[in-house]
Amino acid sequence: MLLEGKNAVVYGGGGAIGGAVARAFAGEGARVFLAGRTLAKLDEVAGEIRSNGGVAETAVVDALDERAVEEHAGAVVEEAGGIDVSFNAISIRDVQLVPFVEISRGDFMSPILTGTTTHFLTARAAGRRMAERGSGVILTLSSSAVRGFVPGVRLGGFGIAGTAIEALTKLLAAELGPQGVRAVCLRSEGIPESWKDASTEDWSAPTAEIEAHIKARSLLGRTTTLADVGNAAAFLASDRAAATTGTVFNLTSGTVVD
Repeated sequence: MLLEGKNAVVYGGGGAIGGAVARAFAGEGARVFLAGRTLAKLDEVAGEIRSNGGVAETAVVDALDERAVEEHAGAVVEEAGGIDVSFNAISIRDVQLVPFVEISRGDFMSPILTGTTTHFLTARAAGRRMAERGSGVILTLSSSAVRGFVPGVRLGGFGIAGTAIEALTKLLAAELGPQGVRAVCLRSEGIPESWKDASTEDWSAPTAEIEAHIKARSLLGRTTTLADVGNAAAFLASDRAAATTGTVFNLTSGTVVD
């Protein structure tokens, strides 16, 4: 198994993407520590992992709370001996569909502040502890919105937040690389599976129509799945990707070409 004997922390582990990555990590042998704000959702994912023979623990952690993030990371190290992998899938509170000339300062800045703050705090907490041990992998998450320059598409600060997260990832790779720590960002396209709880009123079109539009733009004629993200994260966190750092892993099914 790719991650046998590894300890992995997944922030936002109760969400669609975080849960998928946590399941993939556990399926590859990692001991998974799920962190997030809603215990019931975390416990649901942990229960699925345990029912499949994996090991998972949960903790309520607000990833915008510096002290809470540090205390949780310290507790994981004390219990498990170290942190080998850190993945951040925290929702960044983006506001979209509002024209740039009409969006408020608060709505525009919300994803930028939330995304950069949670990624900074969680990466710093993990990076400190990984550097002490001389190894570790920090995985971040952005989206195709960083290249979302399409007429009529109104993304607010979402794409800018993703761009900042990708830049932070490269900074982490440069600063922590000498201590044996890798950093990679996963850039995903919209994932229809993760929209199951969303009302179509929250979108500019019905979700089926948006899915069809994504497929039409994709070079592969398909949408990215939660399994795609989980499998990629598990590979990148493993020693098989030991030479990979400071880069963005494209998971957009070809809607974005680097």
